[in-house]
Amino acid sequence: MSGCKDLSRRSFIKKTGIFLAGMQCVWPLPAWALSTSPGIEQRSPKSSYDLTIGYSPITIDGREGVSTGVNGSVPGPLVYLREGDDVTLRVTNELMDTKHASIHWHGILVPANMDGVPGVSYRGIPPGETYVYRYRVKQAGTYWYHSHSRFQEQTGTYGPLVILPKDGEPFTYDRDYPVVLSDWSFEDPEAIFRHINILGDYYNYQRRTVADFFKDVREMGLLDTIAERNAWGNMRMSPVDLADVTGHTYTFLMNGHSAGMNWTALFNPGETIRLRFINSSTMTNFDVRIPGLDMEVVMADGKAVKPVSVHEFRIGVAETYDVLVRPSKDQAFNIFAESLDRSGYTRGTLAPRAGMHVPPPALRPRPVRQLEKIGMGGMDDNIFGVMMGDMKHGDMQMDGQGKQPKQPDPRIPGPNGPEPFKPDDIGVNVIMVVNNPRYRLDEPGIGLGEDGWRVLVYDDLVSAEPQPYSTTVDREMTINITANMERYMFSFDGRKFTEQPGPYFFRHNERLRLFLVNHTMMEHPIHLHGMWMQMENGADKLPFKHTILTKPGGVVSALITPIERGDWAFHCHLLYHMEAGMFQVVRVA
Repeated sequence: MSGCKDLSRRSFIKKTGIFLAGMQCVWPLPAWALSTSPGIEQRSPKSSYDLTIGYSPITIDGREGVSTGVNGSVPGPLVYLREGDDVTLRVTNELMDTKHASIHWHGILVPANMDGVPGVSYRGIPPGETYVYRYRVKQAGTYWYHSHSRFQEQTGTYGPLVILPKDGEPFTYDRDYPVVLSDWSFEDPEAIFRHINILGDYYNYQRRTVADFFKDVREMGLLDTIAERNAWGNMRMSPVDLADVTGHTYTFLMNGHSAGMNWTALFNPGETIRLRFINSSTMTNFDVRIPGLDMEVVMADGKAVKPVSVHEFRIGVAETYDVLVRPSKDQAFNIFAESLDRSGYTRGTLAPRAGMHVPPPALRPRPVRQLEKIGMGGMDDNIFGVMMGDMKHGDMQMDGQGKQPKQPDPRIPGPNGPEPFKPDDIGVNVIMVVNNPRYRLDEPGIGLGEDGWRVLVYDDLVSAEPQPYSTTVDREMTINITANMERYMFSFDGRKFTEQPGPYFFRHNERLRLFLVNHTMMEHPIHLHGMWMQMENGADKLPFKHTILTKPGGVVSALITPIERGDWAFHCHLLYHMEAGMFQVVRVA
């Protein structure tokens, strides 16, 4: 990166324009991400890294652009650590026209001042300066790192982080490959943010048509179809607003390769291959499958789980899943990652030899969200949702016709009361609330589960790790995930970050039961820094998660033990939702 030092983005483009014009076939990638690379098993962990964030050229499918890569590549270098080591990571900001840069170690338990969130953990890394992160590695598994400064993550500041366990892996395998999924756009992210602020479905080219209306009339009848259309219209939403930013502007990548570039991992028939899936996207949840092969999920968010055999899994933004596959035939297989809204895909190949490929499967039809599946069943006898604009605060009721509330779901361990999740004061920036949120950890999610194959659900996850924390719950707390899509406002408890009166308070070493209630029409990957969330999914050993993909109209309960004092970020990991306000600070004291 010495050639890029002290450059602003504008001067970088000016000085490298001729160079970029000759880069049709050059794609700066680190060794671990190269097609047919040997993977990471042959490397040795290190305890010291130098990482530089700077402008670097990027070429995708012959189109040229400028990234904010790490050490000159997108994704950045593999940070490979060993559990128990004291590590030093020096991060330098060479983005000379930015306020600051940063690196956050996603899912890693570190002291608060090593977490890497400007304005929360520290002031960020000013241009030309270096910040030295030092901490002891207390865990093992698959993680990643990324910038927490404005939109740098969108423009390429991310990479994989893998930690070798000090006592050996809990399972055996022959080859080991990171599979980093991401979404790249040649548009300026500031322009993307501006577009979706002006028009929430700016990038949605899969809206319902007149033909869809008549199809619904044939299937549902005219009155029900009109009622369904009116219900969505009253909420100023659409059942096909599944992703704010789509394949219209995104090129979906696997280890920095587009679908056409076909990243390839090699195997010998009969071997066991470990694939470490990391969703480093800014806005894209992926559905992953390898047609023709079973996948055995053995880790979720870096922590071991009892093996689960599946054919497909959904990986939310910022989540990780480790899977084992055992191809026995001398043939190639697609590694296929389809965006949730079906606006695009990326893919790679698992093959015995370089150069092999098989045609990718066709994209499945774009799913349509159904009101009754998110607790907004305005089309049946139950009316659970309310429009904030149509009803005064404090005037909400379970239904509009004097019906009795449903019985509590025993899978949701509290709180008690006739309307346990009714927000007390949701604010004026929320367009809807779901009065009867549901347990949805047993559901694969919209667009999944109807193809005849086995799909991973959160209920499948049973931890295979020691359970170090108390089983006695000291306190309960509810956080409402809220939004006003029409105004592109995303919030917690009805308030954007800038409107919050102060941080959420967690007590040091308490056992907290946190309820996350999603009152919006979209999936939100909620990430808590600095501590684990153990999802209460009915398992005898609760799985550890650093990021939970919450479903619309769903409630998730998670047990948390805050082990480090200090301020920690808590936010939706959809980058533009976070920037729009779905961010808060958790203070552990």
